Amino acid sequence: MASGAQGGATSRFSSAEKRRDSDHVSFLKHRGFRWLWIALGLSLAAILGYLMIDQQPRPNGGTWYGYTLGTIGFGLIIWLSLLGVRKRRINPGAWSLKAWTSAHVYLGLSLVVIGTLHTGFQIGWNVHTLAYVLMLLVIATGIYGVVVYATLPASLSANRREMTRAQMLDALTAIDRQLESAAQPLARGEADLVIAALAQDVFGGGALERLTGRYPGCATARALGGLGSGSEAEARVAALLEKRREQLAQIRGALRIRALLEVWLFVHIPLTIALIAALTAHVISVFYYW
Repeated sequence: MASGAQGGATSRFSSAEKRRDSDHVSFLKHRGFRWLWIALGLSLAAILGYLMIDQQPRPNGGTWYGYTLGTIGFGLIIWLSLLGVRKRRINPGAWSLKAWTSAHVYLGLSLVVIGTLHTGFQIGWNVHTLAYVLMLLVIATGIYGVVVYATLPASLSANRREMTRAQMLDALTAIDRQLESAAQPLARGEADLVIAALAQDVFGGGALERLTGRYPGCATARALGGLGSGSEAEARVAALLEKRREQLAQIRGALRIRALLEVWLFVHIPLTIALIAALTAHVISVFYYW
């Protein structure tokens, strides 16, 4: 009995350890690149099927092979678009979020082959080509998303220097308190520059400024440029403003990286919705004129 209980505990510990190990594996490497191999196999099968068909003209969307690829592609696009729904459900296991995301990436890439062969390389100014182009744009933005999520989190961690967002803001607040006191002896014009710097919203700025990390309207930089250097008070304020600018650069760097991580969703999701609409029109028109 004791050995059986010990064996059961060991088994549970082993399975828990495996789950923890799998949690640290990138979704791109999930289960030894399982979905990469599946996607490659699907793409290869589609290519071989296309090459082995001996007919003229070559297969296109209006042939039996074109309908087959079109059905596969349509089903994949609808299924892949459900990733957002899956993210809202807590359901670990065979269809864990990591597995679904891995399948989303690799099967999404296989659509380049399936969709292109489905067209039969026939491109024109119509809703069919529109659906094809939108599909390629969705895939391209998806590739961008994978790249930024694979590379930028490390940059975000390095930029923070082991500081949380709250700690970075606390450091800025401490500098601001010192500036308020140090700016008291300044002349009115210089004091106003410091006050304007302190009053400027740390999280202000447009989308372009946040994405590029460049803030031409930075009041702190303007205050630094407007200070003289003839007194000890001015030198102290200049040193504090320089520290403030460095702290702002760290905060804005974190905001920029987060913006780069998130901006693709504002393109990828609307393009996916447009693709489904165009795809629906494509399917309806095909069956209407069939």
